[in-house]
Amino acid sequence: MKKVMCAAAVSLTVLAAGCGSESAAFDAGSVGSAAFGGKIEADYQDSGPGSLVSADELLTIDRRLSGISSVAARVVYSSTSGVDGSPTEVSGTIFAPEGQAPEGGWPIIAYGHGTTGVLPDCGPSTDPELLGSSPIVTALVRSGYVVAVSDYQGLGMEGSYHPYLDARTSANNLVDSVRAAQKLVPGTSNRWASFGGSQGGQAAWAANEIASTYGQGLDMLGSVSLVPAADMTGLAKAASDGTLTADQKPLLQWVLVGLAKSHPEIDLDDYRRGVVEQYWDELSACGGPLAADRTSIAAQIGNDDLKPSTPEAERALEGYLREMSVPQAPAAAPMLVLYGGKDTLVSQVWTDGAIAAGCARGDSIQSVLQPDAGHADIDGAAAFPWLTDRFAGVPAISYCPAPPAP
Repeated sequence: MKKVMCAAAVSLTVLAAGCGSESAAFDAGSVGSAAFGGKIEADYQDSGPGSLVSADELLTIDRRLSGISSVAARVVYSSTSGVDGSPTEVSGTIFAPEGQAPEGGWPIIAYGHGTTGVLPDCGPSTDPELLGSSPIVTALVRSGYVVAVSDYQGLGMEGSYHPYLDARTSANNLVDSVRAAQKLVPGTSNRWASFGGSQGGQAAWAANEIASTYGQGLDMLGSVSLVPAADMTGLAKAASDGTLTADQKPLLQWVLVGLAKSHPEIDLDDYRRGVVEQYWDELSACGGPLAADRTSIAAQIGNDDLKPSTPEAERALEGYLREMSVPQAPAAAPMLVLYGGKDTLVSQVWTDGAIAAGCARGDSIQSVLQPDAGHADIDGAAAFPWLTDRFAGVPAISYCPAPPAP
């Protein structure tokens, strides 16, 4: 077990590759192309959220992951838009350990990856190393979990768009990835947890909130959120005040790409000018020739290039961001939240507020602030034993203040 925990700690450090500074997103030259084999036998009979559309063998996947997996598949499954409730199809990957399932079936982790981009070619399933997520997925599979990695709506395949940082959409996608895993991997259980960092940390938190409604029929045991992009409403005021950090500027641009699709009434010219307007396509890309200069262009974004044009435009953006953020409802299961005091992407103050709001709703939250950590160097070693305890039935510790006496 000690060996597994060491591997887990190392993998959690590597997690930063998928959820670190958004201005340092993947270089076009670093992204490979995954290859897929034949169709895998599975249950394709159901319809509705979580039903399998396709499952194909992954032929080019990180050898550390393929070497310990009895199932390594690229899947397409049905889900639901969190914006308008319409049915969608989402791609992703599913991995299962080797050997016999334990008594009660394989436990499942829905893994929420960090930010990879906002366009169809930005899905982890398109890359042999899952765009930086393969080490942590390997550690989870080695620890005895079936792991479902959703690309999220609009990433990994054409036919939709990605509503970046819309918590409800990514939460639906995570819940439905668990259902898809049950249809693909024999011997899976109903017991699951969500786990992710940055954008995936928001998704894991939100999946916990909808588990008792949208996730009916499954047994949610807990969620782990590392440096979660939980409540991002502060982006609006920071943009208006000209205080966005170098990391937050390209992040807001990606938010606007998604908002323009989910809310066509938005006039993007209320929020973009200068470098952002001139290089909109380059800043929106995550791969290919357009993405080659994204990092250098992002560094040129000025304080006024994303400033809302009017107070009304600022209030509108804040309202959209509030709708996309968490918390929105009481969580169904305990939560672990790890975040940093020197995070230049997701401000500590924003996460403090989200945790306080969750506690006020009655959530069980074990929150740990690492004062000297930033967004990309959080120590997530506590996540694995915390998850082990949840699946073992050990009561969770909450750091939320006790509710007032009646």
